[in-house]
Order: sequence, then structure tokens, then C-alpha cells
Amino acid sequence: MNKQSVKFSLYINYFVFAILLNSVGIVILKSQNVYGVDEVQASSLEAFKDISIMIASFLIASFLPRIGYKRGMMAALALVAVACLTMYFGNSFVTAKLLFALVGASFGVIKVAVYSAIGLVTDGQSEHNSLMSNIEGFFMFGIALAYFLFPAFNVEGRPDAWLNVYWLLAGLVIVAMLLLSRAKFDKNYEVPGTNLLDDFMVMIRLLAKVLVLIFVVSALLFVMIEQGIMTWLPTFNNKVLNLPENVAIMMASILAISLGVGRIIGGQLAKKYSWVTVLVICIVGAMAIVLFVLPQAVNADIGAVETLADVPLIGYAFPIVGLFIAPIYPLLNSAVLSALPQSLHSPMSGLIIIFSSLGGTLGSRMIGVLFKELGADKAFTYTLVPMVLLLVALYFLQKLTKKERAKKRAKAQF
Repeated sequence: MNKQSVKFSLYINYFVFAILLNSVGIVILKSQNVYGVDEVQASSLEAFKDISIMIASFLIASFLPRIGYKRGMMAALALVAVACLTMYFGNSFVTAKLLFALVGASFGVIKVAVYSAIGLVTDGQSEHNSLMSNIEGFFMFGIALAYFLFPAFNVEGRPDAWLNVYWLLAGLVIVAMLLLSRAKFDKNYEVPGTNLLDDFMVMIRLLAKVLVLIFVVSALLFVMIEQGIMTWLPTFNNKVLNLPENVAIMMASILAISLGVGRIIGGQLAKKYSWVTVLVICIVGAMAIVLFVLPQAVNADIGAVETLADVPLIGYAFPIVGLFIAPIYPLLNSAVLSALPQSLHSPMSGLIIIFSSLGGTLGSRMIGVLFKELGADKAFTYTLVPMVLLLVALYFLQKLTKKERAKKRAKAQF
């Protein structure tokens, strides 16, 4: 197996899905402005995306090694190309739901394959931490690109013009397929069980481990924070800061860029310092921004804005929270995956994705309801609750991962 070509294909596949998946916040805003749905109805797009990710991960994660990571990713990309064209020709809130359902299901396959393949091309926890953080960071730069791609096709007075972006996205998916077809994957994967049913039961039995149970709850809490903020930031910029729609969308890219930079920096810091130390500092920093910076942004007098250059510095302040929350997800995932045997990486990846998707749905829905009931200026403050719970979970995860690695080393000696 050519490790470099495999790594490159993992980066590209993740990048393409970053653009598609996290355009959900943009499409939520467009659905309110073009299709005439309210905030709660629009937030259902997040559920269509995340529930389909959960279902696909639940059904296929445990036996994806038998199918083959490359074959599974190729099929997922082909399905997404069809989804993009369906959105263009359908042009309705119904086809928006279908788009995110198909993209979500495909990403369920892609993410299991990527997370499992990382273990195949890395040696040791620090290398695993670094590659996981870098790939997740690259994912965030794909998200940032989405915030510029969609406005580039958005033309005032032409409500359907933005749909042309899906022709470009379908083309990018085809390019990703061509690059993936040239990557040579090792076909001798470790499988979790002795047959398909046993593969599936291995994933279910993993939930009986205390380490896994606390971890999946932690993943759920984090994604509630990240997706809640990311999905609703364009709407926050538009309705609270009173930015024009295109500027509101492009401003949301600041969060994605800070998430990308934060994940890459977090991966480097994890090589020198304990992953728990890095994460505690990150969570405390994020809480400080929500407590002290967010109120200043809400109460700021932004003034007349036509371009990004017109936005005052305070408008850029809250999205910097991404620098602090960024390292949490990849370092949590890497800490647990690297503590488990390679044969359990695929089913464990399935559980990560299932609970992450559930967290994304809950976070987006919660913020959507808070936007409607309490106002957009207060909604993000409630992200402090899962942040506090994450700090508590880290204490237990540190102890449990140490025990699991000790068991893994003991087995390797015999």
C-alpha cells in the first residue's frame, strides 16, 4: 500500500464533503429567504443530514472492511454527484432535504473509511493524533471555501442563481473519484468478527465498555457545540449583526478558518503536551469567549455594511472561538481510537459518527428553538452547558484511556 497516495485521497475526499455537508447553514438561510420556511422548519435540514449519517454508519460501519474502504468511498462519491444534480433541477425545500439525506448517508461511509484508514497509515499515538488533527483541519478549510463559493453564485434579484454552485460541486466530486481510483489500498484489513452478523455485534458490544460510553457522550456534547454555532452563525450574522446576506455567509467562514487553524495547531501541541492538558485549556478559552466576547458583539453598533472590509473588528471576534473548540474533536477521537486494537477501529468509527451526528442534530435543533423563542442574541450563550459537561468527562476519559493502552501493550508482548 502506498501510504502517501492513500493519505492524499483521504484529504481530498474529506475536503469535498466539508463543502457539501457544512453548506447546511447556508441552505438553512436560503430556505428561509427563498422557500419561505421558518427557523424551526429550516433546522430540519440538519436532521436529514445527521440522521442519514447515523443510519449509514450504523448499517455499514462494522463490515466496511469486508467491502473495502476504496470501493465504499467510490460508491459514496457517485451518490453525491447524483444528489447535487437533483438539488439543481429540483429547486425546492423538499429536494434540499433529499440532498442532505444523500450527502449524509454517503459521508457516513466516507468518514468510517477515513477514520479506519488513518490507523493503517500511521504508527503510534502521536502520529495518529497529528494526522487525525490535520485531516480534520483540512476539512475546516473546505467549510471555509463553501462560505465563499455559495455567495459567488448568489445574485441579487435572481433567487435561483445560487443553485448553479451544484454543477461545480458535482464536478469536484467527479475529480475526487478520479483521484481516489488511483490510490492503492491494502486489501488485507483486520475485520472485527468472523461473519457479517458478528461484525455488527462487535460494534454493539463496544457500548458496554465504560471508556466507549463516556467517549461517545463526550463526542455528542462537542458536536452539539460546534454544529450549533456553525449552522446558525450565518443567520446570527444576518439577523443580529444586520449584515447583508452574502456578507453574513462569508463572515461565517472566519469560524471555519479558525477551526482549521486550531485543529492543525492542536495536532502539533499534542505532540509535546498531554492531550488532556491541551483540551482543558481549549474548553476554558472557549467558555471565556462566550462569556465575555459574545455580549460585546451582540451589543456592538456595526453600522452600514456592504462588503467584508466594512465589518468592524468586533464582528470578527466571536468566530475566533473556533481556535479553542477546534482541537477537541480530533484529539478525543484519536485518544480513543489509538487506545483500541486496529480490528475495532471500523466499528468504533461507526459509533463516533452515530453519536456525533446525533449531537449535530440536537445542537442545531436546540439553537434553532432558542433563536426563535429567546432571540438570536441569547441563543449561543447556552453552549456553555455542554462545555462544562465536557470538562467533567475529560477527567474520566484520561484515566480510562490509560488503562486501555496498558491492556493493549500487555497483549502485544505475548
